[in-house]
Amino acid sequence: MPKKESGISLDDAFADDDDIEYAKPKPKKIVKKEIEKRQAPAEETAVSIQTSKPISQIKKGDKIKVDSLVLEVDAHITMIEHDPQTKEMVIECFDPKTDKDYQIRYFSHIPEDSLEIYVLENEIMYNKLNAKKVEW
Repeated sequence: MPKKESGISLDDAFADDDDIEYAKPKPKKIVKKEIEKRQAPAEETAVSIQTSKPISQIKKGDKIKVDSLVLEVDAHITMIEHDPQTKEMVIECFDPKTDKDYQIRYFSHIPEDSLEIYVLENEIMYNKLNAKKVEW
């Protein structure tokens, strides 16, 4: 079989292009909305927490008050165990009046600083609530 001839190498192809000036890449267009998103302050609001016992002792059947809602605890589970000291915990709750599902999420090593409340909007999506006060 005859050998196929390959073309010239890249080095040979661009060997005499020293005097050629290639176009500079265009700068990335930044949309105004992107700038506003970057400059917008984080919507962090501290949740006021009033407790009658440690969060780790909350169990099924307990009541938790989130703002004006009185929720009943369905389960208290470990969602993710990052390491022995850091666990992402979930307290699954429901509103007995409306049967809506809620989750209270926190990290085991910093529960007061990481507490977040979510509401189940459809079968699979939880949306964060901006709660002001949580009591148990």
